[in-house]
Amino acid sequence: MDIRNVGGTPGGTRTFFLGLVMFLIGGYLLFDHVKVYGGWWHWRGIGGYGQSFGITLIPLLLGIGILFVNGKSFAGRILTAGGFLIIVVGIIANLNLNFQQTSLFNTLVMLVLLVGGVGLIVRSVMPMGQEQQQQIPKVPGDEPKSE
Repeated sequence: MDIRNVGGTPGGTRTFFLGLVMFLIGGYLLFDHVKVYGGWWHWRGIGGYGQSFGITLIPLLLGIGILFVNGKSFAGRILTAGGFLIIVVGIIANLNLNFQQTSLFNTLVMLVLLVGGVGLIVRSVMPMGQEQQQQIPKVPGDEPKSE
């Protein structure tokens, strides 16, 4: 394993790490300006128009109860996993994301760092360094004559 050959191609290690640092800084700055708020748990059709979190617990609790009776029950495992999945999806579906107010310059710096870092990472896995030049075949008698 040669550390100088990122992705099995010659060169690119410094480019890769520069791109990685740019990507991480840009991603941190971008995510630092996003605020996440929890919303009310409303799902149309599940639990009516009020709060509907309680009804999403039914498959999870039923599955856990079945697993306490018979730990090898396939139905209990499916209900438990499905109930857990419904709760996770419900939490994600009820999140509100807001981008904090910032200047255009700061936003451009964040996005250029993020996208530039990705570009450098992709570039680093391509062959770099001395480009292989095509050899032009020599024609006999075409050599320059020395005087």
